[in-house]
Amino acid sequence: MENQFFVDSEYLSTEALAKKHRLENDPSSRKNHMEYLPGMEVIESDVCANVMAQMNDYDPAKYTAADVKAALEHDTCTIEDFKALLSPAAEPFLERMAQKARLETSKHFGNTVYLFTPLYIANYCENYCVYCGFNCYNHISRMKLNMEQIEHEMKVIADSGMEEILILTGESRSQSNVEYIGEACKLARKYFRMVGLEIYPVNTEEYRYLHECGADYVTVFQETYDTDKYEQLHLFGHKRVWPYRFDAQERALRGGMRGVAFSALLGLSDFRKDALASALHVYYLQRKYPHAEMSLSCPRLRPIINNDRIKPLDVGEKQLCQVLCAYRIFLPFVGITVSSRESAEFRNGIVKIAATKVSAGVSTGIGDHESKYTGKESDAVQGDEQFEIDDNRSLEKMYRDIAEEGLQPVLNDYLYV
Repeated sequence: MENQFFVDSEYLSTEALAKKHRLENDPSSRKNHMEYLPGMEVIESDVCANVMAQMNDYDPAKYTAADVKAALEHDTCTIEDFKALLSPAAEPFLERMAQKARLETSKHFGNTVYLFTPLYIANYCENYCVYCGFNCYNHISRMKLNMEQIEHEMKVIADSGMEEILILTGESRSQSNVEYIGEACKLARKYFRMVGLEIYPVNTEEYRYLHECGADYVTVFQETYDTDKYEQLHLFGHKRVWPYRFDAQERALRGGMRGVAFSALLGLSDFRKDALASALHVYYLQRKYPHAEMSLSCPRLRPIINNDRIKPLDVGEKQLCQVLCAYRIFLPFVGITVSSRESAEFRNGIVKIAATKVSAGVSTGIGDHESKYTGKESDAVQGDEQFEIDDNRSLEKMYRDIAEEGLQPVLNDYLYV
């Protein structure tokens, strides 16, 4: 992909350009990524220490075919079994893993696949993450929908039959403050049975407020659990603080959210270690908050600006399938979401094996659902997208395709009484 949005001196002041170059080239000019910034809540929890101890101790190369065979024969998958299933030694056993994963999925989720769609309401961002299309130094069309525009977008989506929505913003408190997001949640409650959030991490009481406004669950991508790699990729902004981001799901649960979702962006670092850490993040929190609903996503790094500069690690579809099957075997009760970053063919296949939830009718741009859903040209100015998607199917097409695979598409998995 051509770096059409790459920022240079044409778009930045001399001062801003100098700051950008310092952040890129001089690590000493960047704040410590492990230190909290003012206003960030610190919670007491042993989850992070447990996850990182296991991840740092993990050597994928040490596992053998015998370890993988033993893991597949066990009725309950231990952490050691899971490590074996993520290892290179498991690659020849992918068919057996898929069969076991399919059995576990059927046992705990039946024949159903849940559908949802994301709604980006703003793309302003105050972070400098070198791999992201929204980062603050990228020259893109920025937009923040007002409440009238948000409600219009929601009505267009709801008219398609969709009952679950995921509200997203760029990570900018100044442009998309908690009150703004809360008002969007209140509007969403008018149109949808399920309301999710994927926003910048906030404190426990702010999560409580957003839950009271109508949010059901919170998704946070850790991006990578490799703290050294994280430091190299997140050069500026609140997102740079790794431990605050790590504890976001636990703060959300303490704030009353019904559910939380987890993910690493596979390809930023060693995908096997990131997959291990993501699943263990769920595993340990599940034991602290057994009432909570939890799910995993598995996005791969998609083409976007600066990819050549971060040296992304290739994660093939077979490797992604291995991760998803290992997730299902290790965490049989946990939902698994596969996003529209992946191809229609891959998603059609994986929902028959391990995935339980897929997005449909997706746009990662701002304010363009009317044109996407109805074919009408929207009068609203549109904001640029965060990343490229691969699967552009509408809700109607996705619903039909899932049904033709012999599965039952479901638009809502929760009823308030």
